[in-house]
Amino acid sequence: MAGGVSIHGVDVARGIAAHGMRVELYALTPERRLLATGDLGVNGQLDHPTVRGEGIAEGPHEVLFHVGNWLRAAGYAEEQARFLDIVPFRFVVTDLDRHLHLPFKFTPYGVSLFLGV
Repeated sequence: MAGGVSIHGVDVARGIAAHGMRVELYALTPERRLLATGDLGVNGQLDHPTVRGEGIAEGPHEVLFHVGNWLRAAGYAEEQARFLDIVPFRFVVTDLDRHLHLPFKFTPYGVSLFLGV
């Protein structure tokens, strides 16, 4: 797959896709603007045209992961669900022909986000 940004969420504490987690993707220049918003699908991925590169430009971007709300909806105890809230991740698109896959792995107490393949 060439170009675009794909977002994938996985609850590694339970070993399940983050189906239903709300995410937002923003371009940050020349001003902050929303490119995509939605809930992750049953496979834990955001199904949006930005995956194929629509609206993606070179420059800084940000993804917001609404982890706290998802943890509460997934049945975690309030004590576990209140540590993380909205987790931001900023990255830079430098090559419009390169697909950027962002696997977001999390537990109620921590996250890992990296450039995947």
